[in-house]
Amino acid sequence: MPRILLEVCVDSPAGFNAAVEGGADRIELCSSLSVGGLTPSPGFMAFAAKAARPSRAMIRPRVGSYVFSEGEIDVMRQDIDAARAAGLAGVVIGANLASGQLDEKATARLAQQAAGLELTLHRSVDLMPDPLDAVDIAIGLGFRTILTSGGELKAPDGAETVAAMVARAGNRLEILGGSGLNPGNVVSFVKKTNVKAVHGSFSAPWPQIDQKLVRFGFIGNDARETSRDTVRQVRAAIDSLP
Repeated sequence: MPRILLEVCVDSPAGFNAAVEGGADRIELCSSLSVGGLTPSPGFMAFAAKAARPSRAMIRPRVGSYVFSEGEIDVMRQDIDAARAAGLAGVVIGANLASGQLDEKATARLAQQAAGLELTLHRSVDLMPDPLDAVDIAIGLGFRTILTSGGELKAPDGAETVAAMVARAGNRLEILGGSGLNPGNVVSFVKKTNVKAVHGSFSAPWPQIDQKLVRFGFIGNDARETSRDTVRQVRAAIDSLP
């Protein structure tokens, strides 16, 4: 079996370094992972662009749904330009209609703005009635990757759908399985789905949290950070596959 690609999503320079040291092949660059990831700052993009690992920036201007207004799409287009200017490898984009279906028109506009960058279609596909429908759409729009949990909260629970997406995509598109993967379940997930790439934050709780910062609302008691050791364990697990 070819080496399984390991992508780690991070939202801080410390998390970025932990992912690289742990053996990540590629980075999804975000802010605010606690809400699914938002657009990283220009400074964080510039920081990541200096590293040897390729990074793709999440382009999402706010929390909540992936149904975007015209003004939000304009912001996202400028954020795509910022990712390009920083020298990042690609961007992570997508939009939905109120029905949950992929908003092909809005997604196409974002993809066109990102011409020349690597494109990931993010977990907006997991809100679709049938994520399998996203495969041919994404290929037609020039995407390289779909990040998905198969329409379920956690990827192991959506393994059947992820496997169907892998079969539909063939060699035309990378299906990146993510959400809820860890050192204990990633091998069985890869075997069930035949994915060639896996994704996660692979985080651990902050070792110490100042309760004054919690009282002021600057951090939560449940704060987490990407763990170098957990990334290493996932790397070792997938590298053990024959």
